Amino acid sequence: MENLFIAATATSPEIDFRFDKNVLSLQGESYPENAAAFYAPVIERLNVWLGGCVNAAITVEVTLTYFNSSSTKMLFSVFDALDRAASSGNQVQVNWYRDEEDETILEFGEELQTDFTAIRFNDCPVAT
Repeated sequence: MENLFIAATATSPEIDFRFDKNVLSLQGESYPENAAAFYAPVIERLNVWLGGCVNAAITVEVTLTYFNSSSTKMLFSVFDALDRAASSGNQVQVNWYRDEEDETILEFGEELQTDFTAIRFNDCPVAT
């Protein structure tokens, strides 16, 4: 499958899904006007790719500094797809990068760990 790259804008994150290397990256801020419209094709491509993964080691690099509530719903869809892939025999590791003082991003990462237990989460606080 062809890799997926979407450049960051002022309101949407960079999406860099290197399917050929099993490395998925989300970086930046996420508060697009229509989060469902922004994320729907990303989630669709992700689901197609994950459907073909067998015993794959998948690394997800997440460095989101801000996301609004509608983006949160879409991010849950991304992590739900990854959790299903992990539950079906793939190894999914999420590296959750955040400002070490950002409690909101920390708490969201903790919530993801609680909700998606098949994924291995690494909390990666970064000093600013």
